[in-house]
Amino acid sequence: MTDHDPIRASDGVIQRLRANHPSLIDLTTGRVERLLAALGDPHRRLPPVIHVAGTNGKGSTVAYLRAIAEAQGLKVHAITSPHLVRFAERIRIAGELISDERLLALTERLEAANADQPISFFEITTVLAFQAFAETPADLCIVEVGLGGRFDATNVFAAPAVSVITPVDYDHLEMLGPGLGKIAWEKAGVIKTGRPVVVARQMDEALDIIEREADARMAPMLLMGRDFDAWEERGRLLVQMPERLLDLPPPSLFGGYQFANAGLAVAAALTFDRTLSEEAIGEGVASAVWPARFQRLTKGPLAELARARGSDLWLDGGHNPHAGRALAEAASRLVDRDGRPLVLVVGMFARKDARGFFEPFAEMHPKVFTTTFDSPNAASAEELAEAAGSVGLSVETTGHVEEGLRRALAADGPAPHVLICGGLHFAGEVLAMSRETWPG
Repeated sequence: MTDHDPIRASDGVIQRLRANHPSLIDLTTGRVERLLAALGDPHRRLPPVIHVAGTNGKGSTVAYLRAIAEAQGLKVHAITSPHLVRFAERIRIAGELISDERLLALTERLEAANADQPISFFEITTVLAFQAFAETPADLCIVEVGLGGRFDATNVFAAPAVSVITPVDYDHLEMLGPGLGKIAWEKAGVIKTGRPVVVARQMDEALDIIEREADARMAPMLLMGRDFDAWEERGRLLVQMPERLLDLPPPSLFGGYQFANAGLAVAAALTFDRTLSEEAIGEGVASAVWPARFQRLTKGPLAELARARGSDLWLDGGHNPHAGRALAEAASRLVDRDGRPLVLVVGMFARKDARGFFEPFAEMHPKVFTTTFDSPNAASAEELAEAAGSVGLSVETTGHVEEGLRRALAADGPAPHVLICGGLHFAGEVLAMSRETWPG
């Protein structure tokens, strides 16, 4: 399938960090705070921070926020996770991906400062990003939570400019669960005393927890659907803020749910700076790039196979029931345009709720080809086939994603819309197949 190593970028440095600092998940921020203190607390020397938590839509929201700020002419630091192909995707310093040379130099400094103390890969790379940000002037720092929020390695800011909570749903139950209320409590940990928080629409149980946290911390809360709103009208994005209505171009990312993600970002951006121009906001909404989020693949070997058949090929890293619902809605837009069938090629981690992911597709009756990928945590094609079959979908198992695509394209009838999906690691394997598709 591919001759690239799954880590692939600044490879010697990242392999060393992974070897020296494995997962070691510890749901506290103590180890991060210790290393930050050893470095002189670089997180206290950052430009204003927008801190983004939630289950789904975090990355898209960050992408819109960054694009809006940069369209206004601001210099923006950003940290996101995970990376798809290259580690550098995680860290943007004043708009530019971190260089291999900077990464190596910072790694050596942090390893020395850590002095062989226990710390995880995610924790040390988060501190690395904050150190890099502190050394380079910028106007804004956008920080995406890695896991949860309350005890996440990024949750070290006492007074962020704005906190943001995207839709909360069931995911990472083994770490954050067991119930939705507990997950929401973890996400609500990014709410800080007296600091504004902008919140997407939520299920009632999650919203109750988030509102209680905001009240307890006297944090001004702006809730989508109550204090502001965003919707699609005549193909454009309308955002109703308390004091103004914005009529904006449609989001650059495909899918009806992107109108909500973009609207959330607009509200957060205006909460950060009310003087942002409507022109910059519109330009940012219309130009944001976020790979593997219903991304149209037009380059690389898989895209060539699809193009030869007359099919369009899409890639998405969603992997939970909420993502399944959003994907099914987006895919239905494709089918409704021309009536051509939908085919799914799916690979997923074994710990995910595969049945919940497939359920929203049941009414569309797509043909499903399940596969696996290069990870010890990947579900087998047979396990995924059982989950898809349990909701009434027609399924075939395949050995790898290229085989699944070839079989999907070989079916009789009109050239199908093909969606490769199931998880970001799986999506990264697809993008890694050709340098043409490596995220920039």
